[in-house]
Amino acid sequence: MSAANPDTVIGRLIDDRYQVRSLIARGGMATVYVATDVRLERRVAIKIMHDHLAADEAFRARFIREARAAAKLAHPNLVNVYDQGEDGPLAYMVMEYVPGITLRDLLHDHHRLTVEQTIDIMDAVLAGLQVAHRQGIVHRDIKPENVLLADDGRIKLSDFGLARAATSNTASGSVLLGTIAYLAPELVTKGTADVRSDIYSAGIMMFEMLAGEQPYRGDEPVNIAYRHANDSVPPPSELQPDVPQELDDLVVWATERDPDDRPADAGAMLAALRQAERDIAAGGGTRVAPAAAAPPADDPSTKLLAVADDDRGEHGWLATEATDAHELRAAAAPAGVPAGGFAPAMLPTLPPGAHRLERVNRHKRRSGWVAALVVALLVALAGGIGWWEGIGPGSYDPVPQVVGLERSEAETAIVAAGFAVGAVDEEHTLEAPAGTVLRTDPEAGIPFAPGTSISLVVSAGPRVLTVPALAGLGHDEAIEAIEQAGFVHDEGTERSEFSAEAPAGTVLYGTTADGAALPTEMEEAQPIRLVLSAGQVPDVVGEGESVALDRLVEAGLVGEIIHSVHSSTAPAGVVVEQRTTTDPVRPGDTIELITSLGPDLVEVPNVVGKPLEEAIATLEEAGFTVDHEVPSYLVDRATVSKIEPGAGTEIERGGAVKLSATFTL
Repeated sequence: MSAANPDTVIGRLIDDRYQVRSLIARGGMATVYVATDVRLERRVAIKIMHDHLAADEAFRARFIREARAAAKLAHPNLVNVYDQGEDGPLAYMVMEYVPGITLRDLLHDHHRLTVEQTIDIMDAVLAGLQVAHRQGIVHRDIKPENVLLADDGRIKLSDFGLARAATSNTASGSVLLGTIAYLAPELVTKGTADVRSDIYSAGIMMFEMLAGEQPYRGDEPVNIAYRHANDSVPPPSELQPDVPQELDDLVVWATERDPDDRPADAGAMLAALRQAERDIAAGGGTRVAPAAAAPPADDPSTKLLAVADDDRGEHGWLATEATDAHELRAAAAPAGVPAGGFAPAMLPTLPPGAHRLERVNRHKRRSGWVAALVVALLVALAGGIGWWEGIGPGSYDPVPQVVGLERSEAETAIVAAGFAVGAVDEEHTLEAPAGTVLRTDPEAGIPFAPGTSISLVVSAGPRVLTVPALAGLGHDEAIEAIEQAGFVHDEGTERSEFSAEAPAGTVLYGTTADGAALPTEMEEAQPIRLVLSAGQVPDVVGEGESVALDRLVEAGLVGEIIHSVHSSTAPAGVVVEQRTTTDPVRPGDTIELITSLGPDLVEVPNVVGKPLEEAIATLEEAGFTVDHEVPSYLVDRATVSKIEPGAGTEIERGGAVKLSATFTL
């Protein structure tokens, strides 16, 4: 069965549980369908990996790990992950179904958003994202396509972990272009990311909402990636002057090229966004347009020469004597614009020295010295190549890429590349299996002399932590204990049980994600489910039938009258017995009820004039007990003369009848 062809999946029952209904969308890694969870009778979205990716065992394993990581996150602004599994060749993830549109659809229809819409959407995205950041999870693919706008007004962030799980299979064509527009500089230059990389992507997305377009555009992904790595994102007011200063500042802060200069995580950016919203509402933030200015041509610290694109500095020029790029930007910035800001007027004009150089070259060409100049250049080039390859940087080798390899494989690769293995440290992490390499120092791709020691940081896997005692705690106390111990509260799977010992709302016990009893120790960040007390099962014995059924319904139970019996103590219609059908009893379970038919009344037969022995037999057969005062040796000679209560009277079966008799001598 192929996941690549939607026609072969639609209509299929996956894992005997998920009935695939229709196609939602197809992406570079997977296809998403609407499905029905036949076990819980609810609509879900199911994402199925493409065949060529599912066949890659490493990719498949990483897909599973990322699905489990995403399942630990619970927040109203995050798409919930319900399940993950494999059915034959299919690898799938089951998620919350959110009917509506994406932020990309909204931008396509409206070009740009209002300040209020932008703040509302960013507030929701950052609120959800900060939950992930607190769990140490990096989204890695923040973009409008992954922001869902539900029909009922909810805003949800989707696709956690999938960007991280992508391999070279997705690093081409339009798939790369769709993501690279939001790619943080450190991912372009180093291939590494942390929570601040998500902040950069969120800042680019905010720029697009306010300005109506992305800050960097181009036909080739490499051009866009180059600008992310080398340019500073301008404030959105450069394109839309009505953007408030407060939002300009937030976008510029979030998109700083150095991660250390950005908000520390989504929580920090969310706090800044809400402060900006308050400032805008209060009328603060007067905008001042930057004035055009050029650097003074006679200042020796800012001599500039036009150079090729690959050698450009901060503004497309090469500083010949400026101490560093920050000084150059400060020198080139107009009054009122801070160093690190951006304005088109900052670009310097061509210095006079460059014009003089050009005139000299034209004069040489007219003088016929072209041949001599070419020879000189060739000699210089040959000498330069010899130096580069012999003792210069060209003799260095790049550090091999070993991140993700097992430690032994990584060490072998390092030695094979001509380097030495340096210190090896371990670090607990949820991101990689124990024994795999997390990072190297120096990083991969940087040229170093042969024999240089390469240090490794290897995953020690998740920490093993002590599971807290939860029984008897209140709901909020239990959640706090779970989180402080380093685990995750699995809110979506809480359940209740009736208990005669624990007050309603207190914790009875906790379980693992699959419902098993909690062990003494468990790996960090594992989900813990709570089972709460629903209080006692209502005692409805002695209640009328309708009252008893209503009380059970109010408690979340189902009452069922299974039969009725005669009772000498309970009037007809009153419950005389209740039985539970399950242990433990949970909301929705059935309580069986037995009701009273009232007393079992029997008519006293007329035995007056009958022999006493015959009368006794008749009454006992009718269900009565007989009382008389005739001595046993005279019973066979006695005849009934009187019966109490009288013949024809109705009394309860088993009641006493008294006989009087006469004797025949």
